Amino acid sequence: MEGSLLSILFLGFILGIKHAIEPDHVIAVSTIASQSKKLWRSSLAGVFWGIGHTATLFLVGIILIIMKGNIPEEWAMSFEFLVGIMLVYLGIASILSFKKVHHHEHQHNEVVHDHFHHRAEGAPHLHEHKKISYRKSLLIGLVHGLGGSAAMVLLTMSSVTSIWEGAVYILIFGLGTTIGMLGFTTIIGIPFVLSAKKESVNLKLTRITGLISTAFGLYYMYNLGVTEGLFKIWMQ
Repeated sequence: MEGSLLSILFLGFILGIKHAIEPDHVIAVSTIASQSKKLWRSSLAGVFWGIGHTATLFLVGIILIIMKGNIPEEWAMSFEFLVGIMLVYLGIASILSFKKVHHHEHQHNEVVHDHFHHRAEGAPHLHEHKKISYRKSLLIGLVHGLGGSAAMVLLTMSSVTSIWEGAVYILIFGLGTTIGMLGFTTIIGIPFVLSAKKESVNLKLTRITGLISTAFGLYYMYNLGVTEGLFKIWMQ
């Protein structure tokens, strides 16, 4: 493999790490990381996001490279708009996730455990624990990959000269995004893990995360729809 290609692949890896920390990516995954009470689960959420993100980029990218085509501007912007909708949904879901919280202590083998779980008004006491959804992390990654596929294809076409080089480049880029998001979900998960037994603090952190995601999602859609003119394109 030529040195120039190795340099391009290394650059793709670095760009992948940089791509992972874009605001919409970090905010979306933060809503998932906030649901975890164990740090390794927050970290794993970032890995699943990276897998989903890479899968979409690879599938769409290779198809377009083979066909030597590009995603039309209105489609690319519409995919980005879908990211905004997802951010609002994730934010609202995160805010409402603590609507009904019940706290109790119980003992296993002489060890006392604190538990916080949801309980509907008047419902029987069901022993439920919040579990992080890796499927949701994967889905978020898939949507983000779709939203960024147009730019990824342009970047790939400008960097490589063959289909197999394009495939390798996208995979290396995806590895970079996965590693980057792994690191950031680990960092993001720390305050939620440390506050796991402090219900009021954990509640505030979760709601702040949800508010940020909702606000950024609304701004994201407004910017695309009004400032960038997507709504006008739809009405034409």
